[in-house]
Amino acid sequence: MLMSTFFFALMNVFIKKVGHIPAMEIVFFRCFVSLLLCVALLYKQGVGWRGSNRKLLLARGIFGTIALYTFFITLREMPLGTAVTIQYLSPVFTTIIAIFLLKEYVHNLQWLFFLLSFSGIVFIKGFDSRVSILMLGIGIVSAIASAFAYNMVRSLKEKEHAVVVVLHFQLIGTIAGLFFSIFNWKMPVGWDWFYLLLIGVFTQLGQINLTKALQMEKIANVSILNYLGVVYALLFGYMFFDEHYEPVALVGIALVLCGVVLNYFYTRSKSTPVIEELTNVDE
Repeated sequence: MLMSTFFFALMNVFIKKVGHIPAMEIVFFRCFVSLLLCVALLYKQGVGWRGSNRKLLLARGIFGTIALYTFFITLREMPLGTAVTIQYLSPVFTTIIAIFLLKEYVHNLQWLFFLLSFSGIVFIKGFDSRVSILMLGIGIVSAIASAFAYNMVRSLKEKEHAVVVVLHFQLIGTIAGLFFSIFNWKMPVGWDWFYLLLIGVFTQLGQINLTKALQMEKIANVSILNYLGVVYALLFGYMFFDEHYEPVALVGIALVLCGVVLNYFYTRSKSTPVIEELTNVDE
């Protein structure tokens, strides 16, 4: 998950660099490059691409594509750190959704930690004039769609090869990206081509590591580490885009991270061998 977070942070930088290209067109290029890499990996490993849980694979691809498209819009319209912070509410939604889909248990104190993270978003919106209500809403939609996608991945644990799961996401993203951008196509020029290639490569590296992490551990444990991407986003936003934040907005980001860190350590303290064993049986 640590590797996945770093690669996705680099991906975000290059997505912002091609922000003049329509979001759905970026989805197409991002998914197409990763799709080719998936096909090559599966061919090398001698693994079939179709999979056997096609409804779940389709659902994972659809939710993933929605999350991707909406996130790209926020990356274009917001500072890098703010867009990533809002989208990174997905681990909170992931844990909540897992209650219903995967029967995973959430302790009462965890809800307080979730509330702390959401209060950070309120701070960011209230004290950063660059964040509109519309963009905030789109960012939350992206986080919720990501949460559903993560739960689909978790449902496919030990049922599908990790690369097969990633391939179906990239396949659906490629088809949807091409279909919805074909009448609004803007031809990349110069360095745009290189940036789009890097987006696809870093996507592949991030997705493979993310899928393996979600299939090897409880969602609440590993998805928390996604929030390290906020730190990368703040750093890269300052380095590459000269983005600055008001102190109160930084307090909001800190509240989001604080809620996540507290939830992470509380979850770990409750994960006794007996509880883990019962959880695995339920799944």
